[in-house]
Amino acid sequence: MNSITLKKTLLACALPLATATAGAQVKWDMPTGYSASSFQTQNVQQFADDVAKATDGKLKITLHTNGSLFKANEIKRAVQTGQTQVGEFILSGASNENPLFGVDSIPFLADSYEAARKLADASLPQIEKLLDKQGVKLLFTSPWPGQSLYANKPVQAMSDLKGTKMRAYNPATSRIAQYVGAQPTTIQLAELSQALATGTVENLLTSSASGVEYKLHEHLKYFYPVNAWLPKNAIVANKQAFEALDKPTQDAVLKAAAAAEQRGWRVSEQKDTEYVKLLAEHGMKVSPPSEALRRELKLIGAQMTREWLVNAGADGQAVIDAYRK
Repeated sequence: MNSITLKKTLLACALPLATATAGAQVKWDMPTGYSASSFQTQNVQQFADDVAKATDGKLKITLHTNGSLFKANEIKRAVQTGQTQVGEFILSGASNENPLFGVDSIPFLADSYEAARKLADASLPQIEKLLDKQGVKLLFTSPWPGQSLYANKPVQAMSDLKGTKMRAYNPATSRIAQYVGAQPTTIQLAELSQALATGTVENLLTSSASGVEYKLHEHLKYFYPVNAWLPKNAIVANKQAFEALDKPTQDAVLKAAAAAEQRGWRVSEQKDTEYVKLLAEHGMKVSPPSEALRRELKLIGAQMTREWLVNAGADGQAVIDAYRK
């Protein structure tokens, strides 16, 4: 056997070994619609890092931020169909598929982190069941700060909002505007600064995080932390891809997910406090809602909960009953 033939023989023998070694590492792609600087993105990056460390690099999850792999509203479907193995999306964005996905966005039902956690726990079995039927495994959830009221004048009662132009961006915010006697105006966040500058919008509900990011203090001077709802992101895996992992790797993913869930809830609340402080430092008057306003908003919440239950049926009633225990 000459040297060239020998080299080819050795190379042929080495190829299966190289393939097996390469195949030992599993690679997952994880799209998210949020920027790398978002605390939500930082949390899922830590989750990916924890998985890599716990599995000694056997499972590598690569994060794709800013909708670079799939747009935010495409991610859930991409996971379902196996176009990507894992991803992050806002749960209420899927409420058109089933009202239960939007339970965390019923206005004024759960208006604190403690209440939102209780609602999350009450709805978890139903959410997991729904996703499982779609071939999706829920790994963990992480909340955004509460949706709160920004206004260009003091608001002591709903009557102060009557006749004003309120930003709307989904059916719930449109309904709230109608309840308070305001004119709902559909404006996306990217267009908000111009709308505020021109008077197209005079007040709105959004989080403290959005208030800081979009510099709402430049146009609006009053902030009331009403925490209308605390929407959650869901981090999910394709069920088939998860089940293809060996048991130790599955356990490592679930352990990292449990840590990420605890971290996400903790950091979200910490960030909310920081953001509200920043709004005040920028000259925005931060005040708790008056008892009258709080009472009126609770009445709106009760009515919108009833409306939600009409669509959600018995499963929705079971979630609400469990939450109110």
